Amino acid sequence: MKRILAGTVLALTLAAPVHADVTLHQTTAGKGMAVSGDAKAVTKIKGNKMRTDTTIGDTTHSMIFDVDAQKLYVFDSKKKEADVWDMAAFGAELGKAVDVSGAKASLKPTGQTKQIAGHSAAGYDMEVSMDSAMGGNKDMMMTVTLAGPVWIVKNAPGSADYARFYKAAADKGWIFSDPRGAKAQPGQAKAIAEMYRRMAEIGGIPYQTDMEIKMSGSGPMAAVLSKMGGMTMTTTVDSVETGALADDLFAPPAGYKLNQKK
Repeated sequence: MKRILAGTVLALTLAAPVHADVTLHQTTAGKGMAVSGDAKAVTKIKGNKMRTDTTIGDTTHSMIFDVDAQKLYVFDSKKKEADVWDMAAFGAELGKAVDVSGAKASLKPTGQTKQIAGHSAAGYDMEVSMDSAMGGNKDMMMTVTLAGPVWIVKNAPGSADYARFYKAAADKGWIFSDPRGAKAQPGQAKAIAEMYRRMAEIGGIPYQTDMEIKMSGSGPMAAVLSKMGGMTMTTTVDSVETGALADDLFAPPAGYKLNQKK
């Protein structure tokens, strides 16, 4: 279940018209669905590429998103090999299990503000719901709902680059979590992707996201989901930096064995 937390801890950045690479330092606290404890993450964005490094215990889990090449690389600090996913093919397969057309999403301003990491953040209420087939099984239909407050620092440094990356990724139907977990929970993966897209449209960096994930279903699914319970996750941006990032950060380390996945 570590990869669920690692795959969910992802980038949040947005605003100035100046092009600049972006680095975010974040802390995520998760609870439920066999996930607990805190994780530190660093997210780097350069053009249409993003890298996330999430440290859980003594292991760093890395994901590299190359939107233009339609490739996702997943690896960790314990093995010198990386899984390579063709996201065009994976996205098409995942789409068979998720009814994206019926998705409901809203991000409404609350009028509240609070200070986070030295910045004034505006409050929003977020809710995203998505119908999907659990594990791709059409007989196991469920509804995934993400809800909670989001605090966005508008016009924050790096915002334009964040928005540009997420728009390019959204246009190609990308998800932002480990494909292995997404196969089991396609609705959750697509709902999280929609959440990031909506936040990118606001024009600022989400400095704090308090997300509650609930799943519901009828018939046999109701009993299964009641045993699984829900999950809560709070992600806070500790700092944001803008500055040039090396190209080699956005590819698996030299010498790593590449495993083609599908």
